[in-house]
Amino acid sequence: MKKSKRKPNRKVFRTMETEEIELINSWIDSQKPESGTNPLSSPPLDKKQPIGRIGDNEFSRYVGSTRFDQLPISKKTKGGLKEAGYVKMTDIQRASLPHSLCGRDILGAAKTGSGKTLAFVIPVLEKLYRERWGPEDGVGSIIISPTRELANQLFDVLKAVGKHHNFSAGLLIGGRKDIDIEKEHVNELNILVCTPGRLLQHMDETPNFDCSQLQVLVLDEADRILDVGFKKALNAIVSQLPKHRQTLLFSATQTKSVQDLARLSLKDPEYLGVHEESVTATPNHLQQTAMIVPLDQKLDMLWSFIKAHLNSKLLIFLSSCKQVKFVFEAFKKLRPGIPLKCLHGRMKQQRRMGIYAQFCEKRSVLFSTDVASRGLDFNKAVDWVVQVDCPEDVASYIHRVGRTARYNTGGRSVLFLMPSEMKMLEKLREAKIPIHFTKANTKRLQPVSGLLAALLVKYPDMQHLAQRAFITYLRSIHIQKDKEVFDVKKLSVDEFSASLGLPMTPKIRFLNQKIKEKMVSGRPVFEITDKEDESVIPREKLLTDDLKEEDVDKDILERKDTQDDGKATLTEDVMPATRVVKKKKLKINVHRPVGTRFVFDEEGNTLPPLATVADAKSADVPLDQDQKTEYYKRIREELKQCRQRRQAS
Repeated sequence: MKKSKRKPNRKVFRTMETEEIELINSWIDSQKPESGTNPLSSPPLDKKQPIGRIGDNEFSRYVGSTRFDQLPISKKTKGGLKEAGYVKMTDIQRASLPHSLCGRDILGAAKTGSGKTLAFVIPVLEKLYRERWGPEDGVGSIIISPTRELANQLFDVLKAVGKHHNFSAGLLIGGRKDIDIEKEHVNELNILVCTPGRLLQHMDETPNFDCSQLQVLVLDEADRILDVGFKKALNAIVSQLPKHRQTLLFSATQTKSVQDLARLSLKDPEYLGVHEESVTATPNHLQQTAMIVPLDQKLDMLWSFIKAHLNSKLLIFLSSCKQVKFVFEAFKKLRPGIPLKCLHGRMKQQRRMGIYAQFCEKRSVLFSTDVASRGLDFNKAVDWVVQVDCPEDVASYIHRVGRTARYNTGGRSVLFLMPSEMKMLEKLREAKIPIHFTKANTKRLQPVSGLLAALLVKYPDMQHLAQRAFITYLRSIHIQKDKEVFDVKKLSVDEFSASLGLPMTPKIRFLNQKIKEKMVSGRPVFEITDKEDESVIPREKLLTDDLKEEDVDKDILERKDTQDDGKATLTEDVMPATRVVKKKKLKINVHRPVGTRFVFDEEGNTLPPLATVADAKSADVPLDQDQKTEYYKRIREELKQCRQRRQAS
């Protein structure tokens, strides 16, 4: 008989873990890299060299490691990495892991698609493992992501790599209705992967939510989180975290701002820009093209491009949510011959995640705002990134094109530039981006503006979408701070309106506003100020994707009434509205003569007002029912003719 193998009991497991932790700590301490050095400059390790303890008090060198199994990390983490298919390290992982495993703060900058996620997931798992972190210890690490999709993606990587560890982890993102369930269990979680807004909500509302024992704070896409749009939320979060912690910041375009580093209480961080000396700032396998496309031909060019690439997976960037909605709905009705999807920040979370998952799996076209430009890794390669609207700056361009040509795969991108935006091409080339300029093939251009005009007549709701797309695009240009590239006065507004199929150019009120710049805590803050009423609208509020739907839907068609303080909000009209500003008081002469209107019947007797349309039973004067029926019939006929004339025009 074969003897059954008995599993080691809990006491044996604890002893084994304790011995492994002591070994790892000794290994790290004895071979830690010098502060301020880049491990990439060290010679790679010999594959035949023994790993770990090689003598009584000697350990193998891990600076210069090229494989994960050469690092001083636990067997549980190594097992998760191997099962997930991670064997060789990328440049950012080789540069940062030797420092982060020592407990140092990291500022990591690397190209998109270079493996930054593992560069902070591994130190988080190892830090908590070596500290023997358990459920009773509470929150040990917080990983903050700027978008829900990216947070969900990070959570999947964390689960895969940390599957053999006993830590509890939770995904805390907005747009979900289970906030009450989260509040019951959030204090039991060891690792939180979250967006800033959701984390702050728990800090404000969840009873006994405690982060006082936090060991590691991670900011993914750190430049976005440190930007003005997340400033208030991040400051509120950091104020509730302990200063004695390890902080890891990773992004494709990293900040060195002293103010940003001071806000996060970073201590002697290691700045590791692994691609700063490379020839290009974008992936080497990415083919990048720019072409001149006038504003009124953008949709024609986009439609033609889609029709010419029906067998490709296309990711298309537009400036605003309203543009994404309009172009998606219009092109969907025109049926280009390939599945269409759209993604923007005002969609409900469940729908956003569903669309992201579908696009990862199938060939299709995804229209998106910049919500999809940060860190998202689409499983099957994106063939083309098409930037219909010019990015805000060089960093935004890098993040957008980084959705393709990931992990040494190929990819292509094209940027539509208006004649007034050619300065952006110079700035991209100055930033070591090898972008080639070419002319559009106008022979293959398929005009679509006429079809859009017919759609607006057939579907009246589409006209409202077109008007909103028109206004929000011009607004996005107007509030940009780089006036060398973005100048709304140089745009052919009437031609742009016609290209969307609109019969008339909507009225643009925000051009009467000016942009102010001021310094707040050492950072520039841009504000939009109405010259008429001097009400201030912060720039970040106009740029964010997460404004309430009802707040934006109405602002294109109607002017909100003046508030109690006499200040009006920033809105636009399709037709000019009449409003009364409280500063100008109405002068009414109460003694002026008042006119009187009399109505007589066939016999010369006076009738009460509105008697011609009153109900015969409720009025003192009898009303002929035949006259009433004839009156309504005539009114209906007039309304019908008026509607026909409007549609014909």
